Amino acid sequence: MNIDDLIALWNHVNCKVIDIRRTTIKAGESIRSYHVPSSLFLMSIRGNATVHLGPEFHRMQRFTVLHASKGAVLDVVAGSEGLDYYSIYYKGSIHPPVPMELTALFEQGRLFDHSYSMMPDNPIALHRTMSEMLKEWDKQQPLVRLRVRTLLYQFVHELLHQMKAQGVGSAKRDLAAQVAAIIHKQYADPITLDSLSESLNYSVAHLSSYFKVRTGLSPIDYLIKVRIDKAASLLLETDATLKEIAVGVGYQDPSYLSRLFKKHKGVSPIRYRDVYAENKKLEDCPSITMESSIVLPESVNYTDIIDNDYQYNGNGEEDLFMFKHSRAALASALLSIILLLSACGTNGNSETAASQPPSPSDTPAASEQPQTKIVKTVNGDVEVPTEPKRIVAGEYLGSLIALGITPIGTSDHHIKNPYFNQYLKDVENIGEGNGNVEKILSLEPDLIIMDDFYPELNEQMAKIAPTVVIPYASLKTVHEEVAYFGELLGQEDKAQAWLADYDSRIATAKENVLKVIPAESTFSVIETSDKDIMAVGTDFGKGGQPIYNGFGFKPPADIAAEMADPGWASISAEVLPKYAGDYIILTSDSKTLDQFKADPIWGTLPAVKNGHVFLWTSDRSNYWDPIAILSQTEELAAWLTNL
Repeated sequence: MNIDDLIALWNHVNCKVIDIRRTTIKAGESIRSYHVPSSLFLMSIRGNATVHLGPEFHRMQRFTVLHASKGAVLDVVAGSEGLDYYSIYYKGSIHPPVPMELTALFEQGRLFDHSYSMMPDNPIALHRTMSEMLKEWDKQQPLVRLRVRTLLYQFVHELLHQMKAQGVGSAKRDLAAQVAAIIHKQYADPITLDSLSESLNYSVAHLSSYFKVRTGLSPIDYLIKVRIDKAASLLLETDATLKEIAVGVGYQDPSYLSRLFKKHKGVSPIRYRDVYAENKKLEDCPSITMESSIVLPESVNYTDIIDNDYQYNGNGEEDLFMFKHSRAALASALLSIILLLSACGTNGNSETAASQPPSPSDTPAASEQPQTKIVKTVNGDVEVPTEPKRIVAGEYLGSLIALGITPIGTSDHHIKNPYFNQYLKDVENIGEGNGNVEKILSLEPDLIIMDDFYPELNEQMAKIAPTVVIPYASLKTVHEEVAYFGELLGQEDKAQAWLADYDSRIATAKENVLKVIPAESTFSVIETSDKDIMAVGTDFGKGGQPIYNGFGFKPPADIAAEMADPGWASISAEVLPKYAGDYIILTSDSKTLDQFKADPIWGTLPAVKNGHVFLWTSDRSNYWDPIAILSQTEELAAWLTNL
């Protein structure tokens, strides 16, 4: 049964929960020939096991979810770590009448006669619901049983959502996307770097470094941004008190939320709500505001959150400070007014040229030339201009530069990318993350390009201009990404030409390197900080793409399998010799090469002794967009050919 059929069926299912358990099987123990008495969900939370479900074989690891049908024969053999898992026994049925479009599915067999397993991209969301179900189930109260059934639907919804996403995307979601998904799901809960690190099985240093390169923000700053955006929405859409909103977004102290809100939005929460309310009144009388409401707000000052301590003490700013920045909030409130006036023709005709009949003065050639086209996105079909002139790119800037396109605005972390310096002289900084509404609105874009890290922001972007959202890491290679944007922006010829030049330059670099470096040489790509040492594979920057993909070198044989998944290995200094290849590409922000040579462990490595270490800092090694990869490949080739 495919995922779409499964979703359709669950939309009409009535469920009864029969039992919920948490079970531990010790290493080497097993469950043999167990006849499943009802439909069953299993979710492992620790350890590993092999599972035979009838003729099917499944490997259960941490957070694997398995579904078994009633009457199936289940064999579970715990691995060396044992197995700890949840189980939900339930009965599902559908009462007539059955919708016509589902009749055929029901005629094919019993509703839940299907087994499957999956590794969720966001396991914490599922684990949270599962553990809450068990806690409620143990209370043995009638009203609680209703809560348990509701939680089962919530669990199934999240499971099917992730199965659907995996069906159309990658089997393993990008690390930064996993962090963002957890934060969006659990922003109201206590979240720390340690809890994120533990749930995703990555070191704090690696998780923080990777996420900041990807978004321009630390995970905690990203959490704050999400919470403030949620608070802003609640202020505008509800009459909730500031205390209620604070608790709802994860803060117990409304005063602390107020201080954070002013830092991000420029005004206090109460003033933010008041400005919106005032402009809603003006919107009801457009004749009063026709002149002023179409004027875009001036640029505003932006502030950086430099304090992640939840016990931050503010400086007692008063309302005079608020009024200084009031235009930032006013711009957001005016967005709806601007759109309303545009729809009425006050601010020019908002319809696309393709949807209008040609005027008598149009030549036949001009009138027949389409001005827009339909693009399929994860948010549905979007009508975009065929030749956009004013592009705001929250992400994917490297591919635009490859096509010779200069956007009018881009995100702060792209502005800091050293490989983009020569291309961004006249490009506006739209702010942290993927930017902010006020700045983007002021630029009057005709096309906005974003990823899926900020869904609330993207909803607002779609009201400003056509917005194309491309899920992060859904474009797997340089070729795939550049070709996609070539088609999107009507620059297919430029995309093909750039990729041909890219391939030629990569091939030349590889050829030159292999003339002086034996192909069987081993390479290690390592990042070190004060607390962690990480050997990195092909997917996390640091030079992995040029070394392993571009030149075709391999890591030491003993660690090749470990590096394949998840693509990196956190190591201690004591085992460093095992991970050190003949050559080392080393990222460090705190030590010089002479300091590494003097280190009692690093100094013993053959690569260090022989001068076969390329040392750079994270502000250069962290990037892996198309422009950066090409530049890094040629930079590393120049170093290797001059050893």
